[in-house]
Amino acid sequence: MDDYARLQRRLMLATLIVSLVAALVAAIRFDLLVARSLLVGAAAGLLYLRLLARSVARLGGGSRQVGRFQLVVPMLLIVASARLPQLDLLPAFFGFLLYKPALILQAVTDA
Repeated sequence: MDDYARLQRRLMLATLIVSLVAALVAAIRFDLLVARSLLVGAAAGLLYLRLLARSVARLGGGSRQVGRFQLVVPMLLIVASARLPQLDLLPAFFGFLLYKPALILQAVTDA
């Protein structure tokens, strides 16, 4: 379990770094609204990743399925970005997906 905890921390850190770099590029290339939406989406992606990791960690201890609570996070992000004028939907969704490049980056560095 110690290896799994270390992997979780490295993945969270990689996601945070990728998110900050993407937000900086978005702020320079586009505007602050896009960068802010990207950061909100990235925060939702980090929360989703944390909930998923906690659910996976419980798999061995009597639970046989992954929890579904983490699926609420992307739904709330979509609803919030559709209703709030301070958020753009597309950058928020791309920000949410930034955990995937961090996951690929982590897999490449571990190999």
